[in-house]
Order: sequence, then structure tokens, then C-alpha cells
Amino acid sequence: MSLTTRVLLALAAGVGVGLGLSEIDPAMSRSVAAVVEPVGTLFVNAIRMTVLPLVVSSLIVGIATSGSGASVAKIGGRGVIVFLILLAASGAIGALIAPPVLSRVNVDPAAIESLRASAGSSIDAASGNAIQTPVQWLVSLVPSNPFKAAADGAMLPLIMFALVFGLALISAPAASRDRIVTIFRAVAQSMLVLVRWLLVVAPIGVFALALPLVARLGLSAVGALATYVVLVSLAAIAFSLLVLYPAAAILGGVSIRDFAKAAAPAQAVAISARSSLAALPALIDAARTKLNLPEEVAGFFLPLASATFRVGATLGLTTGCVFIARLYGIDISGAQLGTILLTAIITSFSIPGIPGGSIIAMVPVLSSVGLPVEGIGILLGVDTIPDMFRTAANVTGQLTAATIVSRGAPATEPVPAEV
Repeated sequence: MSLTTRVLLALAAGVGVGLGLSEIDPAMSRSVAAVVEPVGTLFVNAIRMTVLPLVVSSLIVGIATSGSGASVAKIGGRGVIVFLILLAASGAIGALIAPPVLSRVNVDPAAIESLRASAGSSIDAASGNAIQTPVQWLVSLVPSNPFKAAADGAMLPLIMFALVFGLALISAPAASRDRIVTIFRAVAQSMLVLVRWLLVVAPIGVFALALPLVARLGLSAVGALATYVVLVSLAAIAFSLLVLYPAAAILGGVSIRDFAKAAAPAQAVAISARSSLAALPALIDAARTKLNLPEEVAGFFLPLASATFRVGATLGLTTGCVFIARLYGIDISGAQLGTILLTAIITSFSIPGIPGGSIIAMVPVLSSVGLPVEGIGILLGVDTIPDMFRTAANVTGQLTAATIVSRGAPATEPVPAEV
């Protein structure tokens, strides 16, 4: 039985037991929720344990090994600009559409108070972040002590430190750079092993998180989760059709019909495997045989994009944060929404290339504004369908970026497809 099936079964079991208890005996449901909830908390804490070293090490390695050579550097530089623009557009759409749509989700006020009580420290942190002025927020981006920022869980300043450190490594002597990169690469790979171990026991964690939630919220939880699934899925489809396809046509000089034909095989792999990396061979084949893109793009840029550029994830991260805030009855200010968007853009570059990776990477985004991280376990349980469409948007965005950075570059001779 696949992990996805086991997680879905665990979610269904948690929802079913929670609903049954809330309808039969509300007092008993609260008692059972209090017993089961610590298991879910352990699962969330274990995920949080991996996030900081995974994000920091992945960013440092990705920047320090970002490429060499004048042609590659030029393509990489243009690619980073395209990445940031498309990521900003994706996150902005999530930040704009999620609040009005999710504000219509009805959650019982008494249930909200119960959830807020179970995540009191996170709520207090959110309230503290709300009064931070724009100048204070800007100053806080540069940590005076990165180790203290790590101990405090201040992810955005720590991410900024990782970015600067990675850039500094590029200019360091090659021998020293290689040793440091080797260490951080080992850290990143070890954290990915831990994440895979946690995903094995994810059904237990999802059950332990779903049961208390549904026991407190009742039927309103089911409706809220369904709204989230539909919203993220439709938003990912709309972003691909209304932004990525036209961008490939207008900025990349490729007809929408040709682009759609080229992207279709990679999208099919992405939907079925829920992995951008799994779709990379299909993307490279499309770039070489169908779109006739330069070899530097097919051989260097697309692998780089597949490993680091996930436009669907930014949409999902911003929408997921707004959903969790709604679930816990927290009002997000405009400054907090901007912080979520910025952190989501930066964090998206270090999302592990595994199914559900963007949900795990939501921890630093939630932490950036003090939202309760307990909600990610619930999102992980219902993430199968949204993850399919987010991953399809990811590979569509990667091919879109490849066509844009190829504009004006000399094309290679068409490579015949293998029979």
C-alpha cells in the first residue's frame, strides 16, 4: 500500500472517529482529543526539527554550486530574475484570492477558541509579530547573531544569512569552498533521510492531528478542508493557463499550441509522481526535440530549475498559511501577508523534491509570522490532490522559464527523439 493511500486512510479514520465522538459525546471527544493530541504534537515537532538544517544547508549548497562559465552564468542570472518574477506573481495571486475565499469558511467560534487554546504560544507569537513596524521588520532581516536567530526559530533572518553565506562561498578558494559545500550537502542529504523516515510514520501523525481537530470543529472542519483542496487545485490550474502559457508565448516566442504539446508529457509525469525531479527527463526531451532550445538551457538550466524553482509551491504556501490562520481564528495584517509572501518565495528554493515537500517547507513560512505550525499535519493529510496540480504548475513554470531565458540565444539543431 502506497504512502499516499495510508495517509488518506489515516486522515479518513481521524475525521471519522473525531466526528463520531463529537456527535455521540462532546465531553468524551474532548477527553480523547487531549490524549491523542500529544502524538500529533510529537510528529509536528519532529518535522520542525529537520526544517532549519535542511533549508539552510540546501540554500547554501544551491547557491555555492550554481554554475560556472560565462554562458552558463548569463543564463543562470537571467533565470534567477525570471524565477523571482514568476514566484512573486504566483505568491501574490495566492495572497490575493485566498483571504476573500477562505473568509467565507464557517468555523464555530467556540471551536476556534479551543484550537487557539491548544496552540497558545504560537498565537501569542502571531500577536507579537502584528505590531512590528515596517522599519523593524526590515532591520530584523539581517541577524546580528545567526546562531541566536536559529535558536529563536527566526527563519527569515536565517534564510537571509544562508543566501549571503552561499554568495560569499562562490568567491572563496575552490578547495575551501568544496570542503564546506561537501559538509552542507551531507547535512541536507541526512535531513532528507530524516524527512523520509518521518513520512513513513506520517499516517500516525495525521490521524493524531485530524482526530482532535475534527472533534473540536465537527462538520465545519470537513467543509473547510474541502474548500482548501478545491481552492489550491483550481488556483494552480488557473495560474498555469492564464500566466505561464501566455508568458511562454509572449516572452519566450513559442506558440501556446507548441508549448502545450511540449509540456504535456512532463505534466503527466508530474501529476502521477507528484515530483518535479521525476518529470525532468521529459522536460529535457521537450526542450531538445520539441522546442529546440539551446543546449545550455536543456543541459544546465532545466536541471537547475527542476531542483530549485517551484512556482506552484509558492502559491500553495501562501494559500496554506492563510487557511491555517482562518482555522485558528487569526487575523493576518497586510505586513504579515507581505512577510508570508517574501518568506514563501525564498523558502521555495529549498523545498525537497519529494511528494508533499512544500507542506513540510511551510514551517518556516508559518514561523515567520508566528502562525501555529500544528496545522501542517492536517494539510499533509489532504495534500494529495493539491500536490498533483501544484507539481504540474511547477514543471510548467520550469519549461516557461526555460523558453524565456532562451529568447535571443542561438538554438541548437533539433535532436531526434529516441524510438
